[in-house]
Amino acid sequence: MVGGRGSRVEGLPKFNPDRVVHGSQFIEIIKPLPVVSTPGFKLKRKLVGVHENKSGIIVDQETILVDGNDQPYARMYSSSFNVGAKGYGKPFSKAIAGAPSAKPVPKDQKPQYVFKQGISEEQAIIYRLSGDYNPLHIEPAIGISAGFGGPILHGLATFGFVARCILAAVSANDADALKGFGCRFTSPVKLGDQIETYVWEVGPGPTGTTELTFVTKNLTSGKQSLGNGIAYVKKSEKTKL
Repeated sequence: MVGGRGSRVEGLPKFNPDRVVHGSQFIEIIKPLPVVSTPGFKLKRKLVGVHENKSGIIVDQETILVDGNDQPYARMYSSSFNVGAKGYGKPFSKAIAGAPSAKPVPKDQKPQYVFKQGISEEQAIIYRLSGDYNPLHIEPAIGISAGFGGPILHGLATFGFVARCILAAVSANDADALKGFGCRFTSPVKLGDQIETYVWEVGPGPTGTTELTFVTKNLTSGKQSLGNGIAYVKKSEKTKL
């Protein structure tokens, strides 16, 4: 994530790594990963957008997973929000690439799927096993200094919680059915919180998928935690309406 520890981009100010949060994430599955890995897999990254507003600077990055023959397996877009950072000191926005936009939530239609989940008090510690050791998610003093009142859950942990439930509901837990998934992280989820996700089918997606729009509400704080949710999923025969 741009702005994280050890990360510096020429032409941008030096960011405080203790005040960097995940703004959004999207992943496109181009082809399934091999069961047995082969040498040469790597991530190819490039900066694709910079945006400044009164609250800080948002940096967008494209990451492509390729094998030793430079064949792509997944394309990811992520944004990091650098709280309080200043560049031009005035609103600015430019991007050369980015994730697809989610369709609006249908105003006259109830969600086809609704599911509630609880976040355990230990979830941030467990998620650290993925290799994300940002102290914002574990050290109370840093969470307080960043304005969150204490540690917050990793955005990608919430991302995974919701993706898992959507796959269970729409594709009978077939992981290969997921072809694209993304959202904005709009407010923090804390340890012990309860979240509820609402999912709508909004039309056909690419390569035989169904396009979904979703939002996730934090029932504990009363705020929306995931917004602009989009997913491309191949529906299971068992779940087709």
